[in-house]
Amino acid sequence: MIDYPAAQAVAMVVQTGSFERAARALNVTPSAVSQRVKQLEERLGVVLIERGTPCTATEKGAWLCRHIEHVGVLERELMQQMPGLRGPAERRVTISVAANADSVGTWFLKAIAPFTRSSAHLMNIEIDDEGHTAEWLERGRVLAAVTSFGEPVRGCRVTPLGALRYQATASPDFVRRHFAEGVMATTLGAAPALTFNHKDRLQQRWVLEVTGEAAAFPTHWLPSTQGFVDACVAGIGWALNPASLVADHLAAGRLVEVVPGATLDVPLYWQVSRFAADRLPELTRSVVAAGRRELAQ
Repeated sequence: MIDYPAAQAVAMVVQTGSFERAARALNVTPSAVSQRVKQLEERLGVVLIERGTPCTATEKGAWLCRHIEHVGVLERELMQQMPGLRGPAERRVTISVAANADSVGTWFLKAIAPFTRSSAHLMNIEIDDEGHTAEWLERGRVLAAVTSFGEPVRGCRVTPLGALRYQATASPDFVRRHFAEGVMATTLGAAPALTFNHKDRLQQRWVLEVTGEAAAFPTHWLPSTQGFVDACVAGIGWALNPASLVADHLAAGRLVEVVPGATLDVPLYWQVSRFAADRLPELTRSVVAAGRRELAQ
């Protein structure tokens, strides 16, 4: 039998990041939370929580947290059919999803807003590159994901959303300084770019499509969607930015396209576990509707 109070303690520590905050959320003492977690770890013979600031789940702990998430969804579904089971203070259920930073910075929050307003669910949004968010589904860490992976992950349903359109932009002064001789592999190889992290390949993809060559270039590392736009306006480097975020800057002349009209479209898909698809259809409807409204079709 699963010790659900102990499992809930593990999930709350991971969700809040500390034993003290988990204790306040569960209305018990920190020592009680610590004891529950320790006893469950000893019983299972595995470490469930990496102690630190913040506390995080181990691989086994993450599986337990997802189970508690599933249980919460099922309990809410049952209470909708049997309201008499509800307690005086109904516990909110947290739904974990994964999305790329550029979607979160442009359209995804608008997509989930109707769902959060019409339900009592809370959202835990994990950020990763669109080429890697499907891995969160494969590992069972999230119930759904925005991903560039169009083949269904095992146990999931996939729906096309549209494409997030990018434009390569820089300040007018940056373009004058670095591309006076034209935009080619040699000049791009000397012009500082912006890179989100080591998973970010958008700039390389664009260079290959525009020049037909794979060019290495100096780069600033900046893990921020809005920071990319601000850095381009400031003349720090050039980068691929979501078209919706740079439209006003282009219209005002604060930014220009490095190569006019040379956009890059990244197809996106909504992958959702069958468990969540059957029980949270309103989330999928909201995300799909917003994606098809906000993204290039």
